[in-house]
Amino acid sequence: MDVAKSGQMLSVGEIAERSGVAVSTLHYYEAKGLIRSTRSAGNQRRYRRDALRQLAVIRIAQRVGMPLETIREALSRLPEGRSPTLADWRALSSGWRAELDQRIAQLQSLRDQLTDCIGCGCLSLRRCGLRNPHDELAEHGAGPRRLIEEHDDDA
Repeated sequence: MDVAKSGQMLSVGEIAERSGVAVSTLHYYEAKGLIRSTRSAGNQRRYRRDALRQLAVIRIAQRVGMPLETIREALSRLPEGRSPTLADWRALSSGWRAELDQRIAQLQSLRDQLTDCIGCGCLSLRRCGLRNPHDELAEHGAGPRRLIEEHDDDA
């Protein structure tokens, strides 16, 4: 059965309305290889109905912090021409779990070091667990060493 004639194809406006995703975002996702469209005889974008589920997966993955490239790679491993299934989602999300756990641990560590950072003045960079762990920059002299070095590199 021809998908376009069976009413399975949706315009960009219909997809945007049904998914809650802006048209400009749909175009961006398409440019990044996350979703696909075909063109009508009038050169208008048409999306398969299963793009709605793909968009839901993309938006949820973004919400938990997955980069678009990671999402694109994961979606590219799924069989083309069908909506992601519950089993697909379980496989994708379990693959991202370790990465999310690592990010959570990093953020918790940064949060726990933040109190020490507030009192150090940071301009001296004498003792800063975030910008100057173990006072490594002290051997280069006083003052904002990292900022000076970064600025010198730009010159």
